[in-house]
Amino acid sequence: AKKKPAAKKKPAAKKKPAAKKKPAVKKKPTAKRKPVPKKLPPKSKGRPPANLVRESGDRPAFKPYATKHREEYMNDQQKDHFRQILLDWKKQLMEEVDRTMVHMQDEAAHFPDDADRASQEEDFSLELKARDRERKLIRKIDATLDLIDQDDYGYCETCGVEIGVKRLEARPTATLCIDCKTIDELKERQLHG
Repeated sequence: AKKKPAAKKKPAAKKKPAAKKKPAVKKKPTAKRKPVPKKLPPKSKGRPPANLVRESGDRPAFKPYATKHREEYMNDQQKDHFRQILLDWKKQLMEEVDRTMVHMQDEAAHFPDDADRASQEEDFSLELKARDRERKLIRKIDATLDLIDQDDYGYCETCGVEIGVKRLEARPTATLCIDCKTIDELKERQLHG
């Protein structure tokens, strides 16, 4: 039997010298973002419809007014839009007043403990202060509704310039344009520190 010639061995590959390692670059830690809770209308179940916007914690949601190209400022559609926002807001405030009255009548208890009685009176006092602010706001809403009826709504009471639809949606009871309001706040800061 013939012997097969032995397989030739390949010469060993030369090892390359190890490359110098670069020092690791430290990454800056990224701040973890907390999920932002979605604001829902008070006492509501579920989410508001997607076409409604809630810009203030105490106002009902509404669909923003879409201005058209070359549309006249404070036309009938815009007045109706703001009238509806104000009426919905007023209705919500009136319901809150009624709820407070019922709550205070139902919760009024004669606690034998002085601390419990004081705590209840403090809670009632805070609720009454909140309702007092809302009562003043209802008066302001009524005055604003009168301005709409008189065709004076949407114009600055100081300089007569248009306040703007977006500003009025953010603050429907606004009576001053941004510039006059800024000057007014500066004067107030100077007087009252």
